[in-house]
Amino acid sequence: MNILNSSEIEITTFFLIGIPGLEHVQVWVSIPICLMYLVAVLGNCTILSVIRTEPSLHAPMYYFLSMLAVSDLGLSLSSLPTMLRIFVFNATGISPNACFAQEFFIHGFTDMESSVLLIMSFDRFLAIRNPLRYSSILTSARVAKMGLMFLIKSMLLVLPFPFTLKRLTYCRKSLLSHSYCLHQDVMKLACSDNTVNFFYGFFVALCMMSDSVFIAVSYVFILKTVMGIGSHKERLKALNTCVSHICAVLIFYVPIIALASMHRFGKHKSPMAMILIADIFLLVPPLMNPIVYCVKTRQIRDKVLGKLVHSK
Repeated sequence: MNILNSSEIEITTFFLIGIPGLEHVQVWVSIPICLMYLVAVLGNCTILSVIRTEPSLHAPMYYFLSMLAVSDLGLSLSSLPTMLRIFVFNATGISPNACFAQEFFIHGFTDMESSVLLIMSFDRFLAIRNPLRYSSILTSARVAKMGLMFLIKSMLLVLPFPFTLKRLTYCRKSLLSHSYCLHQDVMKLACSDNTVNFFYGFFVALCMMSDSVFIAVSYVFILKTVMGIGSHKERLKALNTCVSHICAVLIFYVPIIALASMHRFGKHKSPMAMILIADIFLLVPPLMNPIVYCVKTRQIRDKVLGKLVHSK
């Protein structure tokens, strides 16, 4: 440890937190978390495999779904192993460099998922508004370019995080508020000036929340277009193509909005509730998205069931 002065010692290890008050049953809590983790990884890998191997699914909608599965896998692999280590082995310590790397990947894949959900809303609008020109506008080459662009944008947007955090000095406090590292959480431990981190973190949060605004705007135009369809049956058919995406948007944004609201307006917020919602934010979307799309998308459901029957 490097001595800063007579009263301050630089922190060389951060400590994550499990579930306050339930430390004695955290091993049992790890069982459903482990099952959710395995199902999430298996489900998203299955989605990617089916879309890659089935020529009939080589279409823009399914390419975007592949991007969503990749971002879900990234979220799972960058956060859940740490959570399981805490719950199973009570190993709460993490080095600053490992913490900075983890928060980079968590925020990067979170922004990527938000961006993919945005472009999927545009995809649904285009499919409903101009079904005849849909395939000619969203070609495979354009979809690949958009996917690469969003990946680069997401990683570049959060790239300054680990470097700006590394420049800070950490002393006196070493206990984080969650089971994984987040930028705003690590930033609060610093005993040096973190103004740059605060404003840049706020900028990144605004960028991600602007995606939700544009998604809402897209659905306003979708509803306007659907209401212009004469046939009631055709209106329901058009809206049904959006159900899976709406579920994915709600699964992703509701925990984020709930957590932000509790931070901002909760006068007597429960630490346990905060931690549970934060864990749900990373656990539920990777788990539920493959299930939702398999249940609501007939083409994927038929191909997955076909592969299962064939394997047996």
